[in-house]
Amino acid sequence: MNDSTGSEADSRKLAAYQREVLQFDEWRQQLERNGEAPAIPAATVVVLRDGPGGLESLMLRKNSRLAFGGMWVFPGGRIDDTDHDGTGDLIAAARNAAAREAGEEAAIVLDPADLVHFSYWIPPPLAPKRFATWFFAAEAPSQDVSIDEGEIVHHEWMTPQGARRRRDAGEIELIAPTWVTLHTIGRFTTVAGALEGLGRRRSRRYETRIGQGEHGPVSLWYGDAGYDTADPSVPGPRHRLEITPDGYLFDESGCDDSG
Repeated sequence: MNDSTGSEADSRKLAAYQREVLQFDEWRQQLERNGEAPAIPAATVVVLRDGPGGLESLMLRKNSRLAFGGMWVFPGGRIDDTDHDGTGDLIAAARNAAAREAGEEAAIVLDPADLVHFSYWIPPPLAPKRFATWFFAAEAPSQDVSIDEGEIVHHEWMTPQGARRRRDAGEIELIAPTWVTLHTIGRFTTVAGALEGLGRRRSRRYETRIGQGEHGPVSLWYGDAGYDTADPSVPGPRHRLEITPDGYLFDESGCDDSG
């Protein structure tokens, strides 16, 4: 890497950091003006395949005019009335929603019964648009991915490690749940191993609280010593994601791998 290329990369990384810190400041101002937004039930599915470079996940880029515009995400969206089967089972409705969204956004057919549930995310109260989201994983079917180039403008198969490196380099944008999920599935080397491992562990709940760290906002989750008070400086176990100028710092040393 020459000096010019390195300087451009550093500039992108710094710009991404500054943009995210500014976003949190704007969210706090909106919370003060408008109050807490309701959490909208939603579902997403991490579609996996065994690629030439290892385990890969299907990533979709959202239209910049929509919620999470410009972000790279997994197929997913809100749970519709038609996703409910009449039993009141919210996870069943979430399975149906995740499979439906995969078809609508990427033209791939998934059986809701085959989806592996592994986490549930509730955004912090300061988020202006909050999606309480069930996360699933599934093996990619044989059909090719096709997007509408409307709501979704691009798609790409990425390794979890490659996607996170590109985010930390300022090349792509990922929200925290996507980044942490990529970290989680990056522990596995095959689709079979990922689905078996995710299915074996207890589903993890991420009810986010935001504290202020040395470099900027810190997302705190249950198991972190500072979670109850939203104070990242409290000593003890860690379960957090910190925004820094050099990228995300993730520490889940306070979280049991089986939980």
